[in-house]
Amino acid sequence: MTTFNELKLADWLAPAIADLGFEEPTAVQARVIPLVLKGKSVVGQSQTGSGKTHAFLLPLFSQLDPAKQEVQVVITTPSRELAAQIAAAAKQLNRFAPTPFTIHNYVGGTDKQHQLDQLARKQPQVVIGTPGRILDLIKAQALDIHLATRFVIDEADMTLDMGFLTQVDQIAAHFPSDLQMLVFSATIPQGLRPFLKKYLENPVVEEIPTETVINPNVENWLLSTKGRDKNELVYQLLTMGEPFLALVFANTRERAEQLHAYLLNQGLKVALVHGGLAPRERRKTMRQIRSMDYQYIVATDLAARGIDLTGVSLVINDDIPTDLEYFVHRVGRTGRGKLKGTAITLYAPAEDDLVAKLEERGIKFIPKTIKNGRVETTYDRNRRQHYRRRKAALDPSLKGFVKKTKKTVKPGYKKRIKSKIKEDERQKAKQELRHKQRKAKRARQKQHRLERARQKNGR
Repeated sequence: MTTFNELKLADWLAPAIADLGFEEPTAVQARVIPLVLKGKSVVGQSQTGSGKTHAFLLPLFSQLDPAKQEVQVVITTPSRELAAQIAAAAKQLNRFAPTPFTIHNYVGGTDKQHQLDQLARKQPQVVIGTPGRILDLIKAQALDIHLATRFVIDEADMTLDMGFLTQVDQIAAHFPSDLQMLVFSATIPQGLRPFLKKYLENPVVEEIPTETVINPNVENWLLSTKGRDKNELVYQLLTMGEPFLALVFANTRERAEQLHAYLLNQGLKVALVHGGLAPRERRKTMRQIRSMDYQYIVATDLAARGIDLTGVSLVINDDIPTDLEYFVHRVGRTGRGKLKGTAITLYAPAEDDLVAKLEERGIKFIPKTIKNGRVETTYDRNRRQHYRRRKAALDPSLKGFVKKTKKTVKPGYKKRIKSKIKEDERQKAKQELRHKQRKAKRARQKQHRLERARQKNGR
């Protein structure tokens, strides 16, 4: 097992790591930190909650030069909330630096003129922010990054999805040729590959597998909404227990606002977070959430990868996300660290196919229902389909054999039944194969006749 001491980080970071409560590096930290310290460009593919923020912050801070008052590191991330989280993590490390570094966070919706005046006086050593604002400051010739040799693109797939990759590309063009680029992403979609190929000649690609898709600290429940009012169901689930902090995810802003209004009318103090809020309002709401002014939050998928809150004990998916990739990010908001969590996904009968697709990805659900005001484990939603398939698999002659064999009740009858069923399955497989072969042969013969007819007509 790798320890932080073995990673050979700067000595001053040891108390910072202890202050974070980190006992040993996560898989992504153990594999990425040594590569960053060696100056390698890295593409790190790792899931939300895997510890990738400190996988790049720790080695980068270990190598910062306090004597150089110039931009040394630039970190872009697609949302203001993520930028705020990374800036907070960077400032926590900075508290332990012998000579504190200058760290600035540049995001949209903030006072640009103040930032321009600030940059005219002094350049920061670490730049964190959203691509749009960082590019604006570069184009205004206020932010000088031409000497920086390290560039981090966090949540690259989300950057692509939100349409910011062009801006990141323009930022990258301002760096020197000896640039060390660190790209972190939960997935590597096809649309990201041309960008990676353009700037990374021989990157080290680290794909960090997860033992389970859902954190084992999370109980992943599935609850049918059939015959239930969904607003009422969400309210009931929120108020049954006493969640420390509960996140309810909705697919659209409209649904988030509708659910938020309903819960407010029921007397709950609920925060609302989505991309349509004014920047000032969003910042205020996030401050209040972090100050524990709210126990309940309704949010869109912006928050699935844009909010990192301590102590989320309950996540409710009001709907299955339209982009199934977001399911893991939503559920990943709870069960963090060593804390336990519960994730509840509400689904309508028409969404069986979406549930099946999630199960194909290795996500396992515990089927639940509500009886007498309590949540209880229930039957698998597919039990009737499995039963029908099993019955249909037995032809009439085999059913007769089973009945007859059971009636005699001689020793080993169960074994003989199983053997007979297997033999029946083998025979059916052979028949199906012969049917396919005959069908293919007829198709070839038909094609051959058509070609001969065309040749004859051609003469």
